[in-house]
Amino acid sequence: MTHTLHRRGDRESLGQDYIVFTMSAKKLNEEGSAERMTKFLGILLKHRPVNYGDMVTGNCYVKSREEIVQNIQSTSIVHGVFTDEEEVVEILKELKEADLGMSVVVSGIHDATETGCRKSGLAKHTVENSLGIFGQYKKLPADEILQLTTMCGHGMVPANLVERVITEIKRGKKSVREGAVELTRPCHCGIYNPIRAERLLGRLVPLVTLDA
Repeated sequence: MTHTLHRRGDRESLGQDYIVFTMSAKKLNEEGSAERMTKFLGILLKHRPVNYGDMVTGNCYVKSREEIVQNIQSTSIVHGVFTDEEEVVEILKELKEADLGMSVVVSGIHDATETGCRKSGLAKHTVENSLGIFGQYKKLPADEILQLTTMCGHGMVPANLVERVITEIKRGKKSVREGAVELTRPCHCGIYNPIRAERLLGRLVPLVTLDA
């Protein structure tokens, strides 16, 4: 299971949200994988990700590009986030050509990732589907909040942070863009999509009424 799997939202919103990442398999291809993952990140960076990072070091909103690149290790998990399906296709073509010997995971709407694989000349190895949430739904935040929290698969963007950011935007203390960036920073891995977050906040904030 991948931590990028359970993002929630409608098709239009999720259609602008793709994550591409790689990691080594312990005792299989771990040796020398730091160099290969550095090359992997180099390919991603050519395509202007809206966020990227390494689970060892952090994301590009809290760490510099140099820190992230220089600290990639064999235990790293390197991520990039993209908003354009065709950009992901070009990345996959380059990764196929580079033949780094690393497993690559692409998260997105199923038929879009299927099409992307075909266009890039790749065959999928495994498909994982999110089956949604089971349990006491009434204890969950509103779905509009979950769309923002589930972009961090390790739960580092809690509902109360989203609610605080919405309140501050509503009161004019920060812009929608600043709010999206604030939500992006705690997601250590770099899989949070700040562009999607900005759109979701822009849609949500006008609907919120604050207590006097």
